[in-house]
Amino acid sequence: MNRSEGLVQRRNVTRENGALAKDSQDNDDKKSDREDDLEDGDSKETRLTLMEEVLLLGLKDKEGYTSFWNDCISSGLRGCILIELGLRGRAELEKAGMRRKSLLNRKVLVKSETPTGDVLLDEALKHMKDTEPPETLKNVRERLAKNLVEKGVLTTEKQNFLLFDMTTHPLTDNVAKSRLVKKVQDAVLAKWVNDPHRMDKRMLSLIFLAHASDVLENAFAPLNDDDYELAMKRVRELLDMDFEAESMKSNTNEVVWAVFAAFTK
Repeated sequence: MNRSEGLVQRRNVTRENGALAKDSQDNDDKKSDREDDLEDGDSKETRLTLMEEVLLLGLKDKEGYTSFWNDCISSGLRGCILIELGLRGRAELEKAGMRRKSLLNRKVLVKSETPTGDVLLDEALKHMKDTEPPETLKNVRERLAKNLVEKGVLTTEKQNFLLFDMTTHPLTDNVAKSRLVKKVQDAVLAKWVNDPHRMDKRMLSLIFLAHASDVLENAFAPLNDDDYELAMKRVRELLDMDFEAESMKSNTNEVVWAVFAAFTK
């Protein structure tokens, strides 16, 4: 084989590897879409991201704003972004190495630069790749609320609070909110499975991040006393898990468990 033939062969291998990587990413995206469809049957117009679901749980239906006393939701929403990137195959943890670094001592790396189609997620991905340390996303809560307005779940109003005007986003789609609340309730009651690895990863993440954002109570508020006590007991069981041990089991997403560990340390 002469030199030119070798170059052609290497180029072909490179193209094939690139095509395989793209096919793998496309398959991950399609799998994620199928899992979402199976989970709740939502159409693409009403499917919500983890960030949007957590914000929706935190918003007061009529007033259209989150509790003034909630100082957890901002960090919780950023945790949602990391997990979304992990579940979509865009982010991963660095290798644990021979000394087996703990989850919280491993960096989050960009796994794929393929756009997700979500502006916030793609902006976060760009910051992770291009800035050191990564820049912080701005106005996350307001931008997520606008996403929900565009999806027809919320509307936009101006309210006067003594000395200043405030943009609020009251609920317009009661069905979407009710479906979300029921989905969370069912996950720890009617559809409870006593094994986190048999739970849908997105649903498991929603429970953890809603708790970390101090909005899970809003989903459980309508329950009777017995169901409420049982739901909270099962949530505590999830929170008390050994995240390091769970992350080493098969078919796990380490980014998900690292975020869980960060919020419960």
